[in-house]
Amino acid sequence: MHLFTPPSRPNATTPSDASATPSDASAAPSDAPTAAAAPDAPPEAPATRHADAPSPSPTSTAAAAFDALYVRHAPDLTRQAIVLTGHCPLSQEAVERSFQTAWQRWPEMAVDPDPPGRIRAMVHEYALSPWHRMRPGMRTAQRPTPKAPAPPPATPPQRALRDAVLSLPAPYRRALLLHDGLGLGLSETAAEIEASTPATAGRLTHARQVIADRLPELGLAQATPVRQGEILRERLAGLAATQPVAPPAAGVVRSGGERTVSRMTQGAFGLTALIAVATTFTLVQEAGTLPGPPAAGPPALASSPTPGAAAKGGRTDQAKAAKVRAEKVRAERARRARAQQAGAPGTARGRAVGAGQGVPQAR
Repeated sequence: MHLFTPPSRPNATTPSDASATPSDASAAPSDAPTAAAAPDAPPEAPATRHADAPSPSPTSTAAAAFDALYVRHAPDLTRQAIVLTGHCPLSQEAVERSFQTAWQRWPEMAVDPDPPGRIRAMVHEYALSPWHRMRPGMRTAQRPTPKAPAPPPATPPQRALRDAVLSLPAPYRRALLLHDGLGLGLSETAAEIEASTPATAGRLTHARQVIADRLPELGLAQATPVRQGEILRERLAGLAATQPVAPPAAGVVRSGGERTVSRMTQGAFGLTALIAVATTFTLVQEAGTLPGPPAAGPPALASSPTPGAAAKGGRTDQAKAAKVRAEKVRAERARRARAQQAGAPGTARGRAVGAGQGVPQAR
């Protein structure tokens, strides 16, 4: 798929070739027998391949296929991202990250029916991600870099079109670029932006209306929908062509993706080791503060061989203790009764005690 680049037509007949004179055409057949009549010309040896010639490795073949894909589509994808964001360094970063992701998933990407379309979707999503607004570098003025050189001064119509496109919400910008800028169908545009066909049509209609209101000189208000798409495609292609891009070499992008994978792997191993060390340290610290086993108490007075015998012995001891307590209560009551009888005034002992006579002691 050609993105902002018209398809090349090799072997096309030019007007100068079509205006060849009849004399030139008639001269060609006369030279043909002369060339064919050379008897001393040795036959050309057929090209043969040596059996011991090394075959290309899968890695080199994959790298060559990736490099060809990158060289063909990276400049146009960068221009598309610039049209969507108006920020050259961010656009270059989006293209590099997307191609690095594609190289990391190359076995899956190589069998995809549309690798450029898949990478284009990644570039657009990365460039339009809302978290870029929180990056300090995105809020400062853009400075030219070797990767993103300074664009030439834009003409007033180009500047007006750029401002009109950037005034649209991000989903509307993307729908306008895919449908009118790249020429995708409405259903293809809806599938790429992951929206329904009616929603995509509504976004496209609103975007065209906004641009028509801000740029009446384009004549979009009086044009048919098909003509509106043609006008915007031509203007967006002209706006993208004014953006100079200098993408890095494909080998640099591939090595950057490999380094990213290596750092992610090392970080995962380091995080796992850190968690293991922290867990071990926590267990050791808690082991020092745990209470020890309880101290051994005095030995049991008696142990029964079976649980039933122990229960029976306990009930016997309780009965004996209750019997002893009952005997003590009866003895105490008897003693009190005798003491009361001995001190009563109606009895002889009581009268003697009351008269002051002592009770003779038994001998």
